[in-house]
Amino acid sequence: MASLPPVAFSNTVKIDQEFKKFSAPSLPFEKKNHGTKELDKDLGSFSSEFREALSLIREGNRKLESSSYVPLLRECMENSSVRGVASIHSHIFKTGFCEELFLMTFLVNVYAKCGEMASARKVFDNLPKRNVVTWTSLMTGYIHNSQPEFAIDIFKEMVEVGGYPTNYTLGIILNACSSLFDIEFGKQIHAYIIKYDIEYDASIGNALCSFYSKCRCLDMAIRAFQRIEEKNVISWTAVISACGDNGNSAMGLDMFVQMLAEGVEPNEVTLTSVSSLCCTMQALDAGSQVHSLSIKLGYESDLPVANSIMYLYLKSGCISGAKKLFDGMNTVSLITWNAMIAGHAEMTSHADDGLSAYICGIEALKIFHRMQKSGLKPDLYTFSSVLSICSSLVALEQGEQVHAQTIKTGFLSDMVVGTALLNMYNKCGSINRAIKAFLEMSTRTLISWTSMITAFAQNGHSQQALEIFEDMRFVGIRPNKITFVAVLSACSQAGMVDQGLAYYEMMKNEYKIIPVMDHNACMIDMFVRLGQVDEALDFIKKMDLAPNEFIWSILIAGCKSQGKLELAFYAAEQLLELKPKDPEIYFLLLNMYLSAERWKDVSRVRKMMKDEKVNKVVDWSWISIRNKVYAFKADAKKHHNDEIAKLLVDLLDRAKAIGYKVETNLEMTVHEENEEAIIALEPAHAHHSEKLAVAFGLLNTSNEAEIRVIKSISMCSDCHNFIKFVSILTSRTIIIRDSKKLHKFDNGQCSCKDFGNLV
Repeated sequence: MASLPPVAFSNTVKIDQEFKKFSAPSLPFEKKNHGTKELDKDLGSFSSEFREALSLIREGNRKLESSSYVPLLRECMENSSVRGVASIHSHIFKTGFCEELFLMTFLVNVYAKCGEMASARKVFDNLPKRNVVTWTSLMTGYIHNSQPEFAIDIFKEMVEVGGYPTNYTLGIILNACSSLFDIEFGKQIHAYIIKYDIEYDASIGNALCSFYSKCRCLDMAIRAFQRIEEKNVISWTAVISACGDNGNSAMGLDMFVQMLAEGVEPNEVTLTSVSSLCCTMQALDAGSQVHSLSIKLGYESDLPVANSIMYLYLKSGCISGAKKLFDGMNTVSLITWNAMIAGHAEMTSHADDGLSAYICGIEALKIFHRMQKSGLKPDLYTFSSVLSICSSLVALEQGEQVHAQTIKTGFLSDMVVGTALLNMYNKCGSINRAIKAFLEMSTRTLISWTSMITAFAQNGHSQQALEIFEDMRFVGIRPNKITFVAVLSACSQAGMVDQGLAYYEMMKNEYKIIPVMDHNACMIDMFVRLGQVDEALDFIKKMDLAPNEFIWSILIAGCKSQGKLELAFYAAEQLLELKPKDPEIYFLLLNMYLSAERWKDVSRVRKMMKDEKVNKVVDWSWISIRNKVYAFKADAKKHHNDEIAKLLVDLLDRAKAIGYKVETNLEMTVHEENEEAIIALEPAHAHHSEKLAVAFGLLNTSNEAEIRVIKSISMCSDCHNFIKFVSILTSRTIIIRDSKKLHKFDNGQCSCKDFGNLV
């Protein structure tokens, strides 16, 4: 049975009282005088045929048929001219065609397409009779105007008065259920479909598949797909998208292979969905085949297809493929530019090393500037991506320029852009600007509040972080687990043990949040900072979760700083059992064993590194000055020029004069040519890269400018101590973002409170 029969009803339908509240008191043409002069003002965008036909209707010299109004109403709909629709409606009323069901149903549809649902409902209520098309037109209108709850009520009303929905009606109402995530009513519709044995129909099966997918019931979506007798390209696309939307990309690709095996040719929507699946799985080979297929089928110039494939190439690290595709596009939309920028931003998180990530970020900013030169105006997605890139680059100057553009374009008031701006200033170490961005937000969400708390904590302003957390609670915003990570981090930074324990208990008891590893790490960090390593170890033993490598690293660092080597060695053994992948952890352990001259342990750790194929640690630092990137690699013998070497020697001598002491330790280094490990007793100041970058920045920027450096690995304690003295000697603020956290050195103090360099 392909569909249920349409029926007509008399005008004795009882209207639900809820709908009467939403009905307009009168139609627009009854409220206003839509005379010739008013309508003539709007005729500029209409065709000459429309104007001619309208003139004939006004003259009234010719006998009209109801069908004469259809093309006029259609053109009003295409031009979204409510005034034109209302004027023609008025003429229909005068000529007595208001009882023509086909014409009035079409009028309901036109009003709905123009966004005038009150008028559409008024026309519907005054109809002398209705058929299923009329009911469905009103339901469709409510869904297209983002009022799916009214569509469901109309459907219920139709069924109550004895109406029989068609397959199209059922598809429309399932769409409404999807929008509302109303799984219960959707299942009732499904039961109705089973009762009348129409599950096998493609349009019904497609609608059911999409409905269950959006309600996160993938198994039911697949079952609905499997029951379709004659699966078309829409059916296959629906089930492929369902797999992707519900986190099973591999199954989605399998479905695509089955689709091709059954001889069904994909369309542009299918190819876009499959490209997204490949992107999620970073399946570059499969994505390249999809790209080839799209060219073969003639979709290479289709923007959604091209955008999705381009983003796949970017996310998979294939920059050349993405650039070739981008440069070959005939037309480039804002979505394409955004995909290119966002793709480069994504690559900064997945690059093999910090320097590659930095270069990707710089390239993303260049693409942003090219987009602006093309004449396209950025939207909120563009601004949020670019601000995120500025954050990762510690590019304050570029971030300030983007800030100015958000003000000029009016996007600063958007919550997403405002929060991205706050995060950018925080990551660049500019806490005062971050506060200003927060205070200027027109609306503050949980994410905004959490970002501000995090900013205070990361910049060493723990008391302000706790105060703003209490402000957030006062205005009724409920914190989540991420908020409590920021709060506990603030307590840890300031060594506020009592407050930290109180907030930890508040999180569990008042807000019923189960502690995760990040919460426990903050608590252990807090104990270790205060020298309470035994308490930290007790806390670890009481944890519900098995400690991860970061927690053991914190304990090792704390034990080392306080000379409790036996406890540090115990933590090291626990850490090695986890077989960590972070090269820095292995070098932390190696240097600890070297200092204690435990040569068997040194050999054991080196063997583990070889077995686990741990990459060697490469110490790079880089600084951006006047939009040019300068990179420095650690090297004890080669400075980039004599001027840098001379400045470092001078700074070292002056620092020693005011109390700086060089730390000399046994260190494990790797020879560049043969990668053989060498144990060397040498001062750390001789070769670490951030000192070179800072010296270069001091030589090439004005005396008032802040120095901003990014380092590929964490700072050692000697470099950390030395930079503190440099900030005193030069009266400069020096910001170094290492692999662990941001260090803001100002007048001999660091925002990490001298603990961040130990972990």
